[in-house]
Amino acid sequence: MAKEKTLYSCSECGASFPKWAGQCGDCGAWNTLVETRATVTPHPRFSGYAGEGGAPRVEKLGEIRFEQEERHGTGVAELDRVLGGGLVTGSVTLIGGDPGIGKSTLLLQTLVDLSERMPVLYVTGEESKQQVGMRASRLGLDGGALNLLTETSVEQMLAVAREHRPRVMAVDSVQTVYTAALQSAPGSVAQVRESAAQLVRFAKQHNTSLFLVGHVTKEGTLAGPRVLEHMVDTVLYFEGEQGGRYRVVRAIKNRFGAVNEIGVFAMTDKGLREVSNPSAIFLSRHDEGVSGSVIMVTREGSRPLLVEVQALVDESHLGNPRRVTVGLEQNRLSMLLAVLHRHGGIPMYDQDVFVNVVGGVKVTETAADLPLLLAVLSSYRDRPLPADTVVFGEVGLAGEIRPVPNGEERLKEAAKHGFRRAIVPQANAPKRGAVAGMEVIGVGRLGEAIERA
Repeated sequence: MAKEKTLYSCSECGASFPKWAGQCGDCGAWNTLVETRATVTPHPRFSGYAGEGGAPRVEKLGEIRFEQEERHGTGVAELDRVLGGGLVTGSVTLIGGDPGIGKSTLLLQTLVDLSERMPVLYVTGEESKQQVGMRASRLGLDGGALNLLTETSVEQMLAVAREHRPRVMAVDSVQTVYTAALQSAPGSVAQVRESAAQLVRFAKQHNTSLFLVGHVTKEGTLAGPRVLEHMVDTVLYFEGEQGGRYRVVRAIKNRFGAVNEIGVFAMTDKGLREVSNPSAIFLSRHDEGVSGSVIMVTREGSRPLLVEVQALVDESHLGNPRRVTVGLEQNRLSMLLAVLHRHGGIPMYDQDVFVNVVGGVKVTETAADLPLLLAVLSSYRDRPLPADTVVFGEVGLAGEIRPVPNGEERLKEAAKHGFRRAIVPQANAPKRGAVAGMEVIGVGRLGEAIERA
């Protein structure tokens, strides 16, 4: 007999407790326990994703035979780049992003292209078939070969999938799916976790590539339990400003490729279009030199990217000067300003400092240290740097300029866009003539970099 019981699940980590409490005992979050009524029914335990029977067998790692994972091109080169070269058979990909940013649009474009080469099933729980058809018509897509299903019961959609045996399957979205084994409402922690577990098991057992669309919270993280991100193979985040034209798809987790790889798209009236040369959209070439602007070469996954770092320094009328960053870490700015004072002899304790990375790009690597300081100094002295100069390098607390990975690739990317001068760490300076048409200046100390700039 099935019996009901009441549990309290944490909306942050998914942990369950028999009684309500103000704080989650696992993750420490406050006021996150929500009541769920679960029906517990006995069911056979799964012995693994492959569904093999019998007793488990231990094998030596060196004796295991494996083949190179089979990949399928999605027809969207930027999405293939983020996925690590294509869609892996049997992989599970979770796509998250703000409402209206383009998740369903990109997914529909990808599935229509894949349906011309293999059986594809698109399951939507948020829209009707007519709505999906109107979007396809608006985007100019011919979805004659795409199988479409509107369903929210995970048992029903898996029954249809077993009958049609799709090579690729998409569920939009996982927060609308529910399982009859639980009595809680769709979208609750228990429902999301159990429904996703059944979908993942199906994908692994039948070698079906699965896309899951997930909602995000107001903080920008995926809604539901964090265990959802651990269950899947790849987690993609859609980034972009509301009303902006450009969208960035970033890989946060990828078991079959590099993490932090990005794909850049432009939103048009015909859907999302690939941007093959993203450096061009992140650079705002000025007609004449502008103080406080420095071009740096960052690296996103396997791709070098040119972005513009802008700084504005103004006299502060407050007791505590403001330190504001957009696209960079604010605490690192405060640390670098202290290094600039100690080892460059330039105090900023009475100045407000505002720093921005043009285009909404988020730069997390330390190669932005030297461009940031030179942009701040350029604004402070109101003296622009030469327009054909690029900068990158890490700044240590002792005032030394440390090297960053893949220095020569960054220089070649800058030279391809017409830059003729580069200020880089001494260890990243290549041999003379290694980068044709570019003067590379290697610096070892912050004072030397300021002098050469």
